[in-house]
Amino acid sequence: MPGMLLAPVLLAGLLVGAVPNVGDTAPDFTVKDTDGKVYILSEMVKQGPVIVAFFPKAFTGGCTKELKAYTARHSEIEKLQGRVLAFSTDDAATLKRFKDELKAPFPFIPDPEGKVVEAYDVKMPVMTVSKRYTFVVGEGRKVLKVDSGGDAIDPSGAITSCTQGKPAAAPEPGATPAPAAKQPAPEAKPKP
Repeated sequence: MPGMLLAPVLLAGLLVGAVPNVGDTAPDFTVKDTDGKVYILSEMVKQGPVIVAFFPKAFTGGCTKELKAYTARHSEIEKLQGRVLAFSTDDAATLKRFKDELKAPFPFIPDPEGKVVEAYDVKMPVMTVSKRYTFVVGEGRKVLKVDSGGDAIDPSGAITSCTQGKPAAAPEPGATPAPAAKQPAPEAKPKP
């Protein structure tokens, strides 16, 4: 009988703490970068896709390779109206040194208490250290792409996925606009 009572608790735990998948709504967050600037995911995605890149530790081999790759390809991300937020459970001072050493043009977000890491369920067991995961988040905080482990070191997939989540671009000057969609009659509009 006691085992039967534990099953719903375990199931509830599995449903609450799960890594967001493609099509899911990404957890929202409000964070400060190493310079004290505030970022709110739900506001950022209104301007274009956001690459949320979790990495385990500053100054380590895989993390250095990953963030150098994002730094080298940052102009491609900007052309797609994308932005990068690099998260680690390192403290702000360590991440500031790491960002400066890499000359990275994007924000590094310290999460030493692991609050965002836990919200995305990418915390390593036992330690407050992030697993390597990358989420591309589009409009409405819809997850467009998820990479983990070694796949998350190469930003190619994340950059390609930015094309799926950018807001509609303004038409080129002189371009012929597409015909407007026919609007339903007022009585056919759904109620809010």
